[in-house]
Parts: sequence; structure tokens; C-alpha cells
Amino acid sequence: MPLLALQVLEKKVERRIRLFEQRNGVRILDEVAFIRSWIEKPLSMGAVTPSGKALARMMASYVDPEAPGPVIELGSGTGAVTRALVERGIEPSRLVLVEFNPTFCRMLRTRYPEATVIQGDAYRIQHLLGGLLREPASAVVSGLPLQTKPFKRRLGLVSEAFELMAPSAPFIQFTYAMVTPVPMRAAGITGEASKLVWTNVPPARVWVYRKS
Repeated sequence: MPLLALQVLEKKVERRIRLFEQRNGVRILDEVAFIRSWIEKPLSMGAVTPSGKALARMMASYVDPEAPGPVIELGSGTGAVTRALVERGIEPSRLVLVEFNPTFCRMLRTRYPEATVIQGDAYRIQHLLGGLLREPASAVVSGLPLQTKPFKRRLGLVSEAFELMAPSAPFIQFTYAMVTPVPMRAAGITGEASKLVWTNVPPARVWVYRKS
């Protein structure tokens, strides 16, 4: 089949899938894109599939919509948590979405044109956002795979993040592990864990950290 005909067929299939998604409240193409990226670079992603609704809502619930300042999301993926943040009452114009995968960045820009989408390495958050923010962030929400990273890199990320945040702002991180993914004592922070979200695949919990 000629290339042009294949491209036309691909667009028709995508339109039909999108129509099915709208009618049934699911996002099949997100799952496909997420799994494809995970297969290509498994250690660069925090999850095998996009965060489930329950986990995304749990993470968003720790963000205060009334607190002033931008809300930074690290590792936004296809926007599952982003959507929960908007539903929580965060204006899209306040969102700063940091994502390494360029395909996901294009999806985010299409879905949230008012948000600031930054394509880059979230572990260099100070380099990416240091000169961008006009005021301290009211929260940082992270979907990064912290457990796969060395201790020093995790410590560096958290330390840089808190430098960009308001004094009482939360750093919100999900994990599949039973222990904290963030070195609290070394970072000089306190943390609390949510109950396990059993409906997520796989089950996960949310940790919320604040400066001591």
C-alpha cells in the first residue's frame, strides 16, 4: 500500500478511536503512546501506564487551589495528573508542565494550550525553571521514577525543587514502593504517606513532603 494511503488510513483509524474515547470516557491512544515510550526507555518513566484516576486525584488533592503561585508538574506524561489538577480547580495558566518525551509534550500543548509546557530533563529543574518563575511555586507534583535514580540525584532534585517553592508548599510524589522514595533526613524535610491506592495498576501510594 502506498505511503500516502497508509497515512490516510492511520488518520481515519485515529479519528474513530478518538470518537470511541469520547463516547466511553477512556483514552486508548494515551495508553498506546505511554506503553510504546516505556518499552523504548523504561527507566526514564515513572509508570508503565498513565496514572489511574484515583491515584491522579489523590495527588491533586494535596494541592491547594487557593494558594498563590504556579503549580509545577514533573514528568507530566500524557496528562493524567494534569487533568486531575485542573478538575481540582487549578487554572491551566498556572500550570508549568515539565516533560522529557517530545511526543507527550505535543499532546500536552494541544490539550492545555494555556499551560507552560517545558520539554527537558526534570532532574535539572533549577536550570529549566530558575529564570522562568515570577513567584514561588505553590506545589510541585512529581511523576518521576525516583526509585530508579541514585541517592544523590534524588536529593539534588528535591533540594532544587524546594528552592523554587513557597515555604509551606508541598512536594507530592507517587511511588509503588513501601518506603519513601525521597531521602528525608538528608534533604531536611518531613513527609507523610497516603493509604495505598489499590485501584491503580500497579497499586501505589502518595508521599507529601514539606520543608522542616
